[in-house]
Amino acid sequence: MDELNGLVAAIGVISTVCAILFGYAAFNRNRKKDDQQGGEKSGTVLTEIGYIKSGIDDIKRKQERQEEKQEAQHLEVISRLTSVEASAKQAHKRIDRLEGNTE
Repeated sequence: MDELNGLVAAIGVISTVCAILFGYAAFNRNRKKDDQQGGEKSGTVLTEIGYIKSGIDDIKRKQERQEEKQEAQHLEVISRLTSVEASAKQAHKRIDRLEGNTE
């Protein structure tokens, strides 16, 4: 009986140690997988953020070019308007002279 009790106790201790070792091995394996998956997700998110940032930069550059173009067009319209006003003023002077309304 003592041998049987000793054998049962030894098997219990060995199985407990094995369970602890297997549990620790599984924990390490899962931790490595989780770290790898977390790294992949972080890399994917950072890559997507990079694409979004470059898209925003492109939009900003296009908007700046558009604003520069609109400003140039605005200045052109102002200069043309000034020319038209000067021309109209000269035309009115000539019309007045032709009608004899000059004072």
